[in-house]
Amino acid sequence: MNVKAKTAYKGITRKKYLFLLSISAAIVLTFIIDVMTGPASLSANDVISTILFPAYSEPSVQVIVWTFRLPIALMAIVIGIALGLAGAIMQTILDNPLASPYTLGISASAGFGAALAIVLGVGVLPFADTLFVPVNAFVFSLISCMAIYGIARFKQATSETIVLTGIAVLFLFNSLLGLLQYMANPEQVQAIVFWLFGSLTKANWTTLGITVGIVLVVIPLLAMDVWKLTALRLGDDKARSLGVNVERIRIKGLILVSVLTATAVAFVGTIGFIGLVAPHIARMLVGEDHRYFLPFSALSGAFILSAASIFSKAVVPGIIFPIGILTSLIGIPFFVWLLLSKKRGYW
Repeated sequence: MNVKAKTAYKGITRKKYLFLLSISAAIVLTFIIDVMTGPASLSANDVISTILFPAYSEPSVQVIVWTFRLPIALMAIVIGIALGLAGAIMQTILDNPLASPYTLGISASAGFGAALAIVLGVGVLPFADTLFVPVNAFVFSLISCMAIYGIARFKQATSETIVLTGIAVLFLFNSLLGLLQYMANPEQVQAIVFWLFGSLTKANWTTLGITVGIVLVVIPLLAMDVWKLTALRLGDDKARSLGVNVERIRIKGLILVSVLTATAVAFVGTIGFIGLVAPHIARMLVGEDHRYFLPFSALSGAFILSAASIFSKAVVPGIIFPIGILTSLIGIPFFVWLLLSKKRGYW
């Protein structure tokens, strides 16, 4: 590599790091604003001092920040990271710019598991009383993942097979979910609909800890394969010529996407379009090199969901609007633009 090319490469790399630093700073800002906003408004100084020095803050402010708002604000960031990563991996392994975690029907199966617990009181793990609905949603998500995995493995895991299997799973669980809603009473239907809208309001330190733990396990597993995933963007044949086991990396990606999406749906319900929008923002700014693409997708998802959490409290003063509706309203125009735009050379 000559000096000129090396200098240009360093400039491009520096620019990518600048983008990552900028979006990280934006997340910190939205996080503080998210904790500040609510029925009882707090100043930035109150929030920062209470987080750093809780013993010296007023008891009422301490309760508001540490008991109610901090778990929700942190959950927005962590779930955004999970969905951003899941969307990035999904679009890579399926080679499809319109793919998202929900393409596989994982959210539909999780919604069915949650509805089963709400309507029939049927739990797959009877001892998990405190996490009755989330555990059901998580287990049914993994069941759909295993079904897709089995069929894809049988058919040598081509991207087309995975997509078609996911669509079949999506329609199957949507039909079963509709059947449960038909059987449910009005209170149960309301609970199911609230779950499917998506909401961060039930986040607490326990569910946050579980979510953080799962995300921290998945991230190193993805980091191990950044070069293989980048090679996969060159096409299956070129990736194989570089020594990549395409079928294996695709199946591994599918499982990790399912775990991330199942975790998100299990604890906050269905939150759409984060997994679609975040990877495209990352791709336009930092390109396809997965050393930067995956972190930026994760941070983009965190920023979008953290900002949506702020707006969910501002739409109707005193009422927290379902965050899944807001993310859909943000994502739909982007989705339509993506379908109609001819300027998609970055893909």
